[in-house]
Amino acid sequence: MKKQAVSVKYGVGIGVVLILGFLLLSLFDLHLKPFFSAINIVIVGIGLYGAISTYKKDHKNDTLKKFTYQKGFRVGVVTGFISTIIFSVFFVIYSSNIEPDFVNKMLVDFNSGYEVGAATVSFIVFLMGLATTVVLSLALMQIMKDSWNTQQGKRYTISDQERTGIKS
Repeated sequence: MKKQAVSVKYGVGIGVVLILGFLLLSLFDLHLKPFFSAINIVIVGIGLYGAISTYKKDHKNDTLKKFTYQKGFRVGVVTGFISTIIFSVFFVIYSSNIEPDFVNKMLVDFNSGYEVGAATVSFIVFLMGLATTVVLSLALMQIMKDSWNTQQGKRYTISDQERTGIKS
């Protein structure tokens, strides 16, 4: 399976789950509390982990297209970018058409004296999605990358014997 296919499949899936999670929170008026957007981190994290691990599994035995840190990171970023675009489009539609006073209700506790509209909040949601994507992709690749604890990888590290000069 190509990395674009994995990214599209998981990106659309994450976007749909984010929308469903938002709508579920809106049933209980919890979507007005910015704290509950932390649930999005969990949803995106699970989805990115699934995308990267699927891509890694698909390329495990492929000698021509070996799984590398850069390719895994790219899969994570593209997947997150797709899901961020999907959720951001939904958020614009929701905050401007479905519940037009949503932004004013949400920001009632954050009155800073500035006029903040749906476009500003939607742009911030988009930027937060991109930031979450990059940070989670970097963090997940620390877990998913191939270890250097191999015979070939030991050439690039300093062993205890070399550092202390003591041979066992």
